Amino acid sequence: MTTDTPMQLGMVGLGRMGANLVRRLMRDGHRCVVYDLDTDAVKEMEKEGATAASSLHDLVDRLEQPRNVWLMLPAGVVQSTLDQLAALLAADDTVIDGGNSYYRDDITRARQLAPSGIHYVDCGTSGGVWGLERGYCLMIGGEDEPVARLGPVFRTIAPGVGDAAPTPGRTRSGGTAPEGYLHCGPSGAGHFVKMVHNGVEYGMMAAIGEGLSIIKHADAGLRSRTVDAETAPLREPEAYRYEIDVAEVAEVWRRGSVVGSWLVDLVADALARSPELDAYSGRVSDSGEGRWTVLAAVDESVPAPVITNALIERYESRGLGQFTDKVLSAMRGEFGGHAEKAG
Repeated sequence: MTTDTPMQLGMVGLGRMGANLVRRLMRDGHRCVVYDLDTDAVKEMEKEGATAASSLHDLVDRLEQPRNVWLMLPAGVVQSTLDQLAALLAADDTVIDGGNSYYRDDITRARQLAPSGIHYVDCGTSGGVWGLERGYCLMIGGEDEPVARLGPVFRTIAPGVGDAAPTPGRTRSGGTAPEGYLHCGPSGAGHFVKMVHNGVEYGMMAAIGEGLSIIKHADAGLRSRTVDAETAPLREPEAYRYEIDVAEVAEVWRRGSVVGSWLVDLVADALARSPELDAYSGRVSDSGEGRWTVLAAVDESVPAPVITNALIERYESRGLGQFTDKVLSAMRGEFGGHAEKAG
């Protein structure tokens, strides 16, 4: 349904999420001016109805005051882009950082812009590849007035109430959380909540991966095992003689299971396309939010072993524990594949 409060928004960064945010906004009647270093991406969005800008300066010139500029960029280039924008914007303009910046940087950036009267809003954005159709969950930080002013934009981007059943125990009336967006607090609060959201995602992903791996190896009793002093024997091989179709397990977990989720949807799709996951390297990156969540937990003295271990597993997936493994091997006397009994 078309918004009854159309707004104009500048979008800097037309990667997968940036481009889809623009598409969702335009579908609902908002006007978008777009810019990206990739001119082909800009041309594509222009074909779909956006106004193309050739530079940050051009983008700012094409926006009506007070201007609203959304940054959908990797965290590493937000500051340099913001520095350029700050020289072009005026008092009462608003910059929205919708990427995955560190929340402490948001606090610094809001202070940087305050003397010029430019507002800074941090907006943690979750929705991934399906956000265009399903909407994006938004976790927002910043001053009350600019956040309220941007309400029509947030309502369009967010999923809305949709078909989700009301939370049975919820007695609070009003508020935007049931619509899929929330003003979490002052500068940095939005990205703080999104940071922890992604840390939780690390833990959930690790648990799903570990569980499916245990199921995949449930045939351990059917396979021969090394018999020597250094390898623990499988005590009851008859208890591990199941050849279970992992792809079908993921598929059935999508329906009615308490662990059913978008994450299970993704892995079910991957297994359907590549049952042995041969198309995947096993290397898992971490873009920062997991480690920042762990650091916050340490600062707050909050136990967070699941998220911490999930982060470390990602380091292991990239071979960063290889030297540790070599040290362990050295202490065990394992050299060139030949094991000597340690003392």
